[in-house]
Amino acid sequence: MRKGPRPRGSDISELTTRRLAVYLRCLGVLEVAGVETISSKEMAEQFHLNSAQFRKDLAYFGEFGVRGVGYRVAELKRHLVQILGLDREVRLSIIGAGNLGMALAGYSGFNREGFRVVGLFDIDHGKIGTTSRVGIEVQDVRRLREVAMREGIDIAVLAVPAASGQEVLDQVAAAGIQAVLNFVPVRLKVPPSIKLKTVDLKVQVEALVYHLNLAREEQRAAAGSSS
Repeated sequence: MRKGPRPRGSDISELTTRRLAVYLRCLGVLEVAGVETISSKEMAEQFHLNSAQFRKDLAYFGEFGVRGVGYRVAELKRHLVQILGLDREVRLSIIGAGNLGMALAGYSGFNREGFRVVGLFDIDHGKIGTTSRVGIEVQDVRRLREVAMREGIDIAVLAVPAASGQEVLDQVAAAGIQAVLNFVPVRLKVPPSIKLKTVDLKVQVEALVYHLNLAREEQRAAAGSSS
C-alpha cells in the first residue's frame, strides 16, 4: 500500500523519472504475462535492474511493497502511471512530414497507452493534404496554433530540417505548447516557456563508434600481448 506524500515535480531528478518509465514498461510486460506479484530481487534479475535502486526510487514516492509478498504488479503499475502523469491522454503533434516525421507519425508507441498523435504539420504545399500510413492528414504549419488550442496539444515533436528548427520552435512556443521532443540536430535557443528534450541520432551513433573503436583497440592490444 502506498503511504506518504507525493514529492514535488522539481524534487524528482531526470534520471529518476527515466528509471520509473523503465519500471513501468517492465511491469507492463509482467502484467501481460499474467504475473501478479514480484519481489525487487526478481524484478532486478528478470530485467537487469539494480534492486536497491529500484526500492530506493519507489520509496521516494511512498511504500508500495507488502512484506512477504513483494509488489503487486497491477497496483504498482497503476501508481507509476499516476506518478508519471500518464493517467490521462497525452496529445502530440509532429512538425515535419519528411521521412522521419512520417515514420514517427506511424510509430505505434505514439498511438497507444495514453498517447495520441493529433496533428501532423509541414510547410511544403506538396505534402499538405496527404496522409501518413496510419491516416493522419498533413496540415499547414500555419494552423499549428489553431489546432493546438482546439486539440489541447501537450507535446510537439520537431522533425524539420536544421535551417527551419529555430523558426518552428518559436511557432511552437507561440502556439502555447510547453513541451518539445526535438530531432533537429542543431543547438536551438529555447524560450523560457518550453521544456525541450533533444534526440540527436548522429551523436549517439558517433558515441557508439568511439566505444566500438576503443574495444577493438583493446582486443588488438590483448592479442598482441598474448602472442
